[in-house]
Amino acid sequence: MPDAVREALSRQMINHRGPEFAELIASVTRRLKPYFQTSNDLFLLTASGTGALEAAVVNTLSPGDRVLSISIGVFGDRFAEIARAYGADVVSAGFEPGRAADPNVVARLIESSGPFKAVLVTHNETSTGVTNDLASIAEVVRRTEALLLVDAISSVGSIEFKADAWGCDVVLTGSQKGWMVPPGLAMVTVGARAWEAHRTATMPRFYWDFAKCRSYLERGQTPATPAVSVLFAFDAALDLMEREGMASIFARHRRCAERVRQGVKRLGLDLFADEAHASDTVTAVKVPEDMDVSRLLKVLREDGVVLAGGQGAQSGKIFRIGHLGWIDDADVDEILAALTRALPLARRVSAKG
Repeated sequence: MPDAVREALSRQMINHRGPEFAELIASVTRRLKPYFQTSNDLFLLTASGTGALEAAVVNTLSPGDRVLSISIGVFGDRFAEIARAYGADVVSAGFEPGRAADPNVVARLIESSGPFKAVLVTHNETSTGVTNDLASIAEVVRRTEALLLVDAISSVGSIEFKADAWGCDVVLTGSQKGWMVPPGLAMVTVGARAWEAHRTATMPRFYWDFAKCRSYLERGQTPATPAVSVLFAFDAALDLMEREGMASIFARHRRCAERVRQGVKRLGLDLFADEAHASDTVTAVKVPEDMDVSRLLKVLREDGVVLAGGQGAQSGKIFRIGHLGWIDDADVDEILAALTRALPLARRVSAKG
């Protein structure tokens, strides 16, 4: 985290039912909306991104509702699992790992298997390093009456997102990604069609009720005790982001992502994601057959660089380089230099060797 964000966490507590908090939450909420490019309601939930996924489901759906889940990885699967847990009739549309969802396939599925109450989709899938063409998927969904519920946890704030122009009904993200803020807050936007669905939705909800969020926000409060310190940090982070400018933030992420991808290829490694849809916030790299990925990650950690392994079916097959939030070209170069040093140490030695 930037120093200003880290230092903001040490501020003394304030009354979360008092005027100072009302001013704080109003400031953060107002300044977040441009990154979603929305005029819809926006709420802050004290939760991880997964909590916001659950909130999106329970506020708009009823048990038995037919839902299309578009998944390109672990987090797409999680969205579907949450809907199933609350009794939705989920039709899964999975795509080859490392590839983006094909809008034409989505259109055919909707035509052949619909109608659907909602479509669940992940904008940027961190488990595979792929960004879906959400604008094209949204265009397909908008031809129907289905709601579009979007997991944008690792994209909004780092990658351009047009919630209103694309017709997204619920969009959610999390504080610990491109916002340069600690975990603890989820942010969700709710459009008019989602509010209509909320009136008749019967999935159980209490902590996640959007109606409570709206009622309390009108008073400058949250329904339950919020993560006040994280809000202090968020306010400081938004100061920094405003100074840099949204267009510059997106350009920096594109530049750093391309620098990572080109650097990885120069080291003789293969990218996991289809480059046409490679993420600007995380790069997934294939693990060569002669490499011990656990050893690689351990050597890197000892050198001061923390990368991630694969998740789910990709465990042991890929490793992932995060490049979102507080990052610049120098950070990328440091990562690539450490990777250069670590690769020879992670190669498996043959029996003869």
